[in-house]
Amino acid sequence: MNTLVMDDAVEETRLDRQGEHIVGKPLDRYEGPLKVSGTAPYAYEHLAGEEVAYGFVVTSSISKGRIVSVDASRAEAEPGVLAVISDDRIPRTSAQPMSGGAQVVDGRVQHYGQPVALVVASSFEAARHAARLVDVEYEAEQGRYVLSEEMENAVKSEGGVMPADTERGKFEEAFAAAEIQIDETYTTPSHHAAAMEPHATVAKWDGDKLTIWSSGQLLETNLKQIANGVGIDPENVHLMSPYIGGGFGSKLGIGPDAIMAALGAKAVGRPVKLALTRPNVFQATSRRSETIQRIRIGATADGRITALGHETWAANAPDNTFFEPAGVSTVFLYAGENRCIRHRLAELDTLITSAVRAPGEAVGMLALENAMDELAERLDLDPIELRRRNEPDVSPQGDKPFSTRMLLDCYEEGARRFGWEDRPSKPASRRDGEWLIGYGMAAASRANQIVKSSAEVAIEPDGRVTVRSSMTDIGTGSYTILQQIAADMLGVDPSDVTVELGDTRFPAGAGSGGSFGANSSGGSVYVACEELIEDLAEKLGVDPGSVTMSEGHVIADNRRQPLTEVLGGERLVSVGTIEPGDTGSDYEQASYGAHFCEVAVNSVTGESRVRRLLTVAAAGRILNEKTARSQCFGGQIWGIGSALTEELVIDPRTGLIVNHDLAEYHVPVNADVPQLEVVFLPERDPHSSPLQGKGVGELALAGVGAAVTNAIHNATGVRVRDYPATLDKVLPGLPDAA
Repeated sequence: MNTLVMDDAVEETRLDRQGEHIVGKPLDRYEGPLKVSGTAPYAYEHLAGEEVAYGFVVTSSISKGRIVSVDASRAEAEPGVLAVISDDRIPRTSAQPMSGGAQVVDGRVQHYGQPVALVVASSFEAARHAARLVDVEYEAEQGRYVLSEEMENAVKSEGGVMPADTERGKFEEAFAAAEIQIDETYTTPSHHAAAMEPHATVAKWDGDKLTIWSSGQLLETNLKQIANGVGIDPENVHLMSPYIGGGFGSKLGIGPDAIMAALGAKAVGRPVKLALTRPNVFQATSRRSETIQRIRIGATADGRITALGHETWAANAPDNTFFEPAGVSTVFLYAGENRCIRHRLAELDTLITSAVRAPGEAVGMLALENAMDELAERLDLDPIELRRRNEPDVSPQGDKPFSTRMLLDCYEEGARRFGWEDRPSKPASRRDGEWLIGYGMAAASRANQIVKSSAEVAIEPDGRVTVRSSMTDIGTGSYTILQQIAADMLGVDPSDVTVELGDTRFPAGAGSGGSFGANSSGGSVYVACEELIEDLAEKLGVDPGSVTMSEGHVIADNRRQPLTEVLGGERLVSVGTIEPGDTGSDYEQASYGAHFCEVAVNSVTGESRVRRLLTVAAAGRILNEKTARSQCFGGQIWGIGSALTEELVIDPRTGLIVNHDLAEYHVPVNADVPQLEVVFLPERDPHSSPLQGKGVGELALAGVGAAVTNAIHNATGVRVRDYPATLDKVLPGLPDAA
């Protein structure tokens, strides 16, 4: 086993010395043919042809209270019903990421639509029918459902991904003394991940051994959560998730389906399949918190920020300490020596809040980048010039150096490509028929990290290469990227590399989440390949640094030998591990970008349409140009939804999530999305990993929505601070001339 701890920068790598023949190229997806042909098995599709049972969830019809009794007699009398499970082991939601497990019913209802029982039957239809016949008696209690009504009771939580408070200097004094002051409140609604594949599980017991196929992002912690929930040793759980139809954070912790399927399979003595219905997914897994954000910026008359404040109020269910880290980018994005970033958490009797794609930046930058646009308008400055004047040399919070930072380059390249100089000089000054035209921009940033990750790489006697890891691919391209890294490092054709992922029998991979997956898992493949090259060098009696791998040959000491000849019939295998080290704490690491948007707002209806959207990003070495661009398209589309349509509506009287399906939760469709453009600037970050890359998937979402609403303001003069910018919020403020 070979381990690399990132204590020092990796300035030059074998990928640089051998030439990037494969890494970075836009290779087609490794698993693409399986997916388009329908032969890539997702969680619910395993055990096809075997005798299985089917589960269906019984959910609560109140938001808060005590479960008095569960009468399953009518359901159990129905043909095909095998069991009804209603004990306190039933999970009431998904598990929080990295936690020991999901919270359980324990005789109570904590939110509307929470699971309270599971019906298992010989067919899906029988289970669904019988679920309606389970009689549950409740003792209802008064609940709390509105964040604004609980702000005074909000508390400082230490359960987030960043400190709740980050302060420097004397913010209040500096803000009060500032020549120019911006003091505005922005609100964002709750969002749902709404992945295409619902949370689903197939569970099978063999004595005391449990085999689980489930849709999960972090298999190593997911396995432990399942073991804790079922009450068995983790050694007796085998978890697989080779293909996942999207996660976006909602599958970082196990869904309630994983535990319920296992309990059901144990009760009936046969495998159980359980897929949550779409309303179950919306009401019984997790969501992004609604937020109330107060942004205060104090600046000099020439646009130098002297005071920067970002206060956020977010919500979660009782006994949950996670808060939406809306100020995570505010900590380091702009200069200003007096700073105050605070987060407060209020309890609501609603579905738990947790990580959804780009937790923090996705909603925090809607507020921050809107406020920066407001400041630029007050100063009569170009928004890019304002940002340029407040570009810090080192992290403004702790004076740490940036690992790399090409934000100004992103502004400049984006402005040139977009034609920013043609931006309407005044709001509501450009028309195209009955449409008002405006330009907007916003910065993008996403904190970067790696996590411990391992992978096994083997060179077979015939020269083929196999990569194995419990790393998952949630549609982001993990299979393809790991194939490229192994092929480039070992000098073989990508078609000669087999990649096997999503199985806890393999070395513990990073999992997919937080934009750390590719860099971490890819780093472990790199480390394993380096050890294999050392083994080959030893066989040749040469220094490993002199070895070049190319076109199925080993080149060293003026000799070029076929790889199979050097192997001599032997199989070489290595397990590589990468771990975070000093570079993660000594440097401010982040990916950066800039978004440029053109919108058209109808002067009659107030409808907003995005006409153009450009993202320029600097995210270290791009490992696969095609999959990275696809990730960015997804982020851009999500950002359009955050700006214009997405809003999880919670009934303030009952706590019911009203729009709990894809018919009513409005994600962007083809008609909402223009031709998108994504540009990657060449960059290497030697402090990040030996691949010198950084996360890009969540970067492309951060700030997009603010670019859209800033463009709406430029088009109409209407400043929307209450997201999303639906037409009812735009129409009343349209200029009379419209």
